[in-house]
Amino acid sequence: MTLETTFDKDLFFAIFGVYIVGMVVLGWWVSRGQKSGDDYLLGGRQVPFFLVLGTTIATMVGTGSSMGAVGKAYSNGWAGALFAIGAGLGLFFLAKFFSEVRKYKFMTFSEEMSFYYGGNRLIKGLVGVAIFFASVGWLGTHILGGSLYLNWIAGIDMTYAKIIVASGFTIYVIIGGYTAVVWTDTIQAVVLFLGFILMAFLCLNKIDAWNNTDVLFNKKHFTFLGSSQILASVTVVISMFISTATVPSFRQRIYSSKNKRTVEKSFYISAFLYLLFAIIPVVIGITAFNLLPGIPNSDQAFPELVTKILPAGIGVVVLIAGLSAVISSASSDAIAGTSILLRDVFILLTGRMPPKEKALRYSRIGATVTSVFAVLFSMLSNNIFDYIKDMVGMVMSGMFVCVIFGRFWKRSTWQGGVAALATGSLTALIFILIPTWKAAFGGVTIPSVVVSTICCVVVSLLTPPNTVTDEEALASLEKEREVFGS
Repeated sequence: MTLETTFDKDLFFAIFGVYIVGMVVLGWWVSRGQKSGDDYLLGGRQVPFFLVLGTTIATMVGTGSSMGAVGKAYSNGWAGALFAIGAGLGLFFLAKFFSEVRKYKFMTFSEEMSFYYGGNRLIKGLVGVAIFFASVGWLGTHILGGSLYLNWIAGIDMTYAKIIVASGFTIYVIIGGYTAVVWTDTIQAVVLFLGFILMAFLCLNKIDAWNNTDVLFNKKHFTFLGSSQILASVTVVISMFISTATVPSFRQRIYSSKNKRTVEKSFYISAFLYLLFAIIPVVIGITAFNLLPGIPNSDQAFPELVTKILPAGIGVVVLIAGLSAVISSASSDAIAGTSILLRDVFILLTGRMPPKEKALRYSRIGATVTSVFAVLFSMLSNNIFDYIKDMVGMVMSGMFVCVIFGRFWKRSTWQGGVAALATGSLTALIFILIPTWKAAFGGVTIPSVVVSTICCVVVSLLTPPNTVTDEEALASLEKEREVFGS
C-alpha cells in the first residue's frame, strides 16, 4: 500500500517554535525565586506529589518509547513492549527499596554511593565521573531521537539536527534549572500521553484491529520469544531495569521530593501507567509494519506513519507529542548531569566546592557543558535501541552492581565497589569490540553484570571491612553540603 504524505512541515515548525518558547517562558516564570545551588539543582527539596508524578512519567516516556520502542515493534512486533516492561519493573524496584534514602538529603547519586561505602571520597569521585558519563550517555539517546525526527521531517543533516535539539531543551534548563524541568515535564506529560493515545486509537482504526485481531497477534510478531532471540529479548528487559534503577534522573526525583511518601506514590503510579503504556508503541509499530513495509531505518517508523496516515493538523499534534517525550526526558537527564558535574566532578578536579555566591552561575555553565558532551556522545550511533543497550552495558552495569551490593551487603568494601565499576565497563567494551561474543549473549549487559558481580564479591572479601558508621559517613557529606549552600 502506498500512502502519500499530507504533513504540513511549515505548520509543524511554527507550532513547535511556539511550544518551545512557551516552555522557556514557563521555566523562567516558575524559577524566579531561586537563590542557591540547591534551589537550582533540586527545586529546594520541596517538589510536591503532582510534579514528581508528572516529571517521572514524562522522563519515562522518552526517546526509547516514542521512537526506539516503535521501531522495535516495527521490526520485531511485541518486542517493542520490552523497553517499558524493564523500565516499569525498575521503577517499582526503586519505589520499594530506595525511596527511604530521601531522609538522608543526598544531592547526587555519587553521594548516595559514597554513603554505602563509608563516605569514601575516592569512590565518590570515581562514581561521580561514571555517573556524569551515564547522564551524558542517556541524554545522548534523547538528542539522537529528536534529531531523527528533524532529519526525516525537514531533511536536516543529523549532526545539525542533534545540535538544534540539544539547544532547544538546554535553553530552559539553563534559565530555570530543576524547577523549570519538573513544571515543563508535567505539562509535556499531558501532551505526550494524549498524543500517543490518539495515535494508537487511529492506528487501530486504520488496520481494523477491532475486527481483525490477527493483525496485532499474528505469530510473526512474537518471534522474539523464540530460542534464537530470547537471550537478546531478556537483555533488553535487564538493560532497561538496570538503567531505570541506576540512572541519575530518577534518583534526583527521590532527593528533591517533599518526603518519602511522595516518592513512593509517584513512582508506583508512574510504573503502573508506564506498563499500560507499553501497548501503545507496539500498536503504532505493527501498524507501520502493515501499512509502510520496507522502511530502511525502523526508528523512522513513527514519524513516517504520523505524516502519512493522519490529517495535517492531528499529525502535527502527535509529532509534537513525540518530541515532547524526547525533550522532557532530555531536560531531566541534563539537570541530573549538571548536578553531578557541579557537586562531584568539580570537587574531584579542583579539590573544593563551587563558591556559594557563584553557585547559580556555575550551575548554568554546567548545564551547557553537559549538553555539549551529550551531543558528542550522540554522534556514536544512529540506532536508538543499539545505542541504549551498549551504553547501559558500558556505563551502568557496573554501577548497578556497585549500588546493589553497597545497599544490601554490609560486607562490601569501597575497593569491591571500584572493582565492580571498572570490570563492568571493561567487560562491556571487550564484548562491543568482539561482535561474535556480543551476539552470543544478546548484547553486553548480561556478561557485564556477571563479571562485575563476581569481582565486587571477591575483592570485598579480600579487603578489610568498612568500619565507618552511617552517622560518620553522613556527617562528612553534610559538611560538604554546607559549603555548597544546600
